[in-house]
Amino acid sequence: MIKHFLITLFCFLPMWVHASDYRLPKHSPVPGGVAIIKLDTLDKAAPDKVMYGDYPVLVSKNKTHYVAIVGINLSAELGEHKVRVFYGNKVQLQRFNVNDKAYRTQHLTIKNKRKVNPNENDMKRITSETERIGKALKHWSANDDVVYEFALPTQGRISSSFGSRRFFNKQPRRPHSGMDIGAAKGTDIVSPAPGVVIDTGDYFFNGNTVFIDHGQGLVTMYCHMDKIDVNVGDRVNTGDRLGAVGMTGRVTGPHLHWSVSLNNARVDPALFLHREKTATK
Repeated sequence: MIKHFLITLFCFLPMWVHASDYRLPKHSPVPGGVAIIKLDTLDKAAPDKVMYGDYPVLVSKNKTHYVAIVGINLSAELGEHKVRVFYGNKVQLQRFNVNDKAYRTQHLTIKNKRKVNPNENDMKRITSETERIGKALKHWSANDDVVYEFALPTQGRISSSFGSRRFFNKQPRRPHSGMDIGAAKGTDIVSPAPGVVIDTGDYFFNGNTVFIDHGQGLVTMYCHMDKIDVNVGDRVNTGDRLGAVGMTGRVTGPHLHWSVSLNNARVDPALFLHREKTATK
């Protein structure tokens, strides 16, 4: 048996949420992690917005203060970072440190060599798809009714953790930007929380894929699906079926690749999993 967890997450209305009863993601200010930053708000007023680089971030009101919940890219440099806190025409800088983290190394053998070294036509497709995927993952919506209680989207074994430094057929590739859950082909994939399907498609590397907007810059992605059972624009609730586990795209066997994007940074899904619950091997 393995463990999986639930967590209540946060949004802001329209730019923050009063979420004193909710538990924050795990504070882990590392590349691929999440930084929880207590805001020095002016006169204890809510900020108009908080920006990290080019993207707005989540702001949550605790009982006595506001916090920014910042997603940190895997490629982030170590050392001092800052968020910009806006109050009308005033801008306040708040700094935090990004610390180092050692991720494991993983070597995989891919039988379809084009999935490791694409040809010229493949690269044209990949370039187009990369733009489309990027647009979905940085999606922002001002949904006022966001539920942030996430569960694992399928039952299975966590076969590859977030952040692994990967080698395909002995060739280095980008670090793993999600969590892989190994399961039999056809196993249900469900939505971990309410949201709206903002894109679906069959991608060269990702295979059959679904993107869900949960509101306020939090987007989840589900890859390598055998079947997609939702359409763009569908509203889904926690536990609603999205499709089935498969082995489409670049894979070594049937599994679900699950990514969490926060302010357009791919972050470790495990940081949002909180209360224990049993999953099936």
